[in-house]
Amino acid sequence: MPLVNPSIFNDVIGPVMVGPSSSHCAAGVRMGRIARDLMDGDVREVRIEYDSNGSFATTHATQGTDVGICAGLMGWETSDSRIPTSIENLKQAGTAVDLTVRDCGFDHPTTTRLYLRNDREEHQVTFVSKGGGAIEVIELDSVRLSMTGDRYETLVFCDSAEPGLADALKARIADTDVRVFISVNSQLAKISSGSPLSRDVAGLLEDRFRLRSVKNIAPVMPVLSHRDTSVAFVTADDMLDFNQDRGLQLWELAIDYEKARGDLSTEEVMAKMTEIVEVLRESIKQGLAGTSYDDRILGAQSPVFAKSMESDKLLDVGMLNRITKYVTALMEVKSAWGPIVAAPTAGSCGALPGAVLGAADEMEHTDEEVARSLLAAGLIGVFIAQGSTLAAEVGGCQAECGAGSGMAAAALVTLAGGNLNRALAAASMALQNSFGMTCDPVAKRVEVPCLGKNVMAAANAVTCANMALAGFDQVIPLDETIEAMDAVGKSLPRTLRCTGLGGLSVTKTSQEIETRLPNHHDDNP
Repeated sequence: MPLVNPSIFNDVIGPVMVGPSSSHCAAGVRMGRIARDLMDGDVREVRIEYDSNGSFATTHATQGTDVGICAGLMGWETSDSRIPTSIENLKQAGTAVDLTVRDCGFDHPTTTRLYLRNDREEHQVTFVSKGGGAIEVIELDSVRLSMTGDRYETLVFCDSAEPGLADALKARIADTDVRVFISVNSQLAKISSGSPLSRDVAGLLEDRFRLRSVKNIAPVMPVLSHRDTSVAFVTADDMLDFNQDRGLQLWELAIDYEKARGDLSTEEVMAKMTEIVEVLRESIKQGLAGTSYDDRILGAQSPVFAKSMESDKLLDVGMLNRITKYVTALMEVKSAWGPIVAAPTAGSCGALPGAVLGAADEMEHTDEEVARSLLAAGLIGVFIAQGSTLAAEVGGCQAECGAGSGMAAAALVTLAGGNLNRALAAASMALQNSFGMTCDPVAKRVEVPCLGKNVMAAANAVTCANMALAGFDQVIPLDETIEAMDAVGKSLPRTLRCTGLGGLSVTKTSQEIETRLPNHHDDNP
């Protein structure tokens, strides 16, 4: 289920969040926020249902899906520090919470269904987590539809079939940024718009039809889609054709892409990425100061690494030591539920930012240059999201740390002043080196071997960037590499795709660690 016209800020670099996994926790928050709007903020009962054959069946508690959904039902953001306590807060607010794992027959491994009820109404809504915090509503009250959280959605529920509803709506709103979906029996209409529904359309609904309810669902993504959204390219080859007479660098093409994707100005795109750089700086600072959290495997190691660097106890590998320090700091903040940026995911939040900021600080580059390099990385991520996936549940860790490594390689070439073709070569080589990476988290926590894989991904990116800058031939072009990557990811057995059912996850030590951690029994709140 590839993303369509991915946004750098919606789908590749971001959100700013807390929690160990963006596909679990950040996506869960967004699911919960949509569900909260559907119920007008009044949820008396919620049943969260996972498929026993899906990826979330074994990881929903340890990787933050449960607390994410409950945080969204509370109306919180993905970056709210209270998210780990959301289940208790939701219960104290008067909501009964139940978790169910059963054979639901869902097609996608991250499908989640919520059953919602209050004293006036009840609904069931089915979501898919698409990686990096991206989500899609695929069904509402047994009606198949699509909502991706990047539009204002107005849901119109009718007491009885209203054959004139579609014509009336389309006549009134044909010339505005609106899309209309009408269910087969005309008892549900979905009005999708780039801004809140105007009062005259709302008045039309109330005057003309016997309505059961009208629900206003606010966007949960930072960049909105528009009816006429059109991008010039979604593959590297198409980008090269677009750029043939323009001579733009990768970061400039990234700005052009995101401007078209989100109807943004150059200044707005740069401002968004500059804010992300600021968050990353704070996260690294917090990690190096030392972090703690009861329910995790590894203690704070980045301060120890920093001291070892200062005392010359380490092998001299140049900027790679600083990069390792930064990657480790970011991963530790993530595991301590501190603020990080999913880049492209929370599980791979260290590789790309750690590599780029570590190299930038070693080379004394400015944060504006860092932002440009991250934009270049973001466009590589767009190509991967469009042609494959950024979700370990679908493609294994090659879709997360592997993708992060390819993105970082292109960013480092950009940071070093390399040209567009060298950046694409670096990305292709780094991805080629990442095929087959499994997702097998020890004790179902995103720490081991995730830290090592993030460090390895950053080191791979540095090496491939230098190889590309030296003129090495990537042999296989980036688009073909992404296509091959997708095929490899889909061929991985389910046990090696973020389920905690294979690889290091099922070793004796992993199982012993899991029984010692505070939340090992936390299958139901």
